[in-house]
Amino acid sequence: MKRPSRESAPGRAGESVSWVATRIGDAVSWGRKYSLFQYPFVTACCGMEFMSAAAGHHDQDRFGAAFPRFSPRQADMLIVVGTVSHKLAPVLKRVYDQMCEPKWVVSFGTCATSGGFYDNYATVQGIDTILPVDVAISGCPPPPESVFDAIIKLQEKIQKEGWEAVQSRRRHPPAEARRQ
Repeated sequence: MKRPSRESAPGRAGESVSWVATRIGDAVSWGRKYSLFQYPFVTACCGMEFMSAAAGHHDQDRFGAAFPRFSPRQADMLIVVGTVSHKLAPVLKRVYDQMCEPKWVVSFGTCATSGGFYDNYATVQGIDTILPVDVAISGCPPPPESVFDAIIKLQEKIQKEGWEAVQSRRRHPPAEARRQ
């Protein structure tokens, strides 16, 4: 009677390695989704509502996004709050470029999302023309609870994205990053 080879035997090393890699990827995604370090880029009146979301009445800590980082190199979630002018757009792009991978962008308020009621030559009509936006919060001004809703949506996106997407992003950067 011939013994089966190790390569053809079910439940061997190949399956266990993929199972371990999947479990490690799930653990990394879980850790990443509950450790968001935000960089608030506040420019206008929506800042007051955003600050109230970080106040004691609301509890951002339960979402893992409590402590803002005021250095882009220490943050992975950029929250753009308020109106962005064309003069300020290169500064915003530079802040985004200085953030480490993986990074996510949240657009807070109607002015950041679509230019708001400032339909003129000086205002950027939505920051999605400058940066890739992951979650957009509408409203003028949006209530503080919408910040938590956006964080939950971003956490769901991070969990679905997984470890493989981050690794492929590192191997194949976006086209605009390759041009520079």
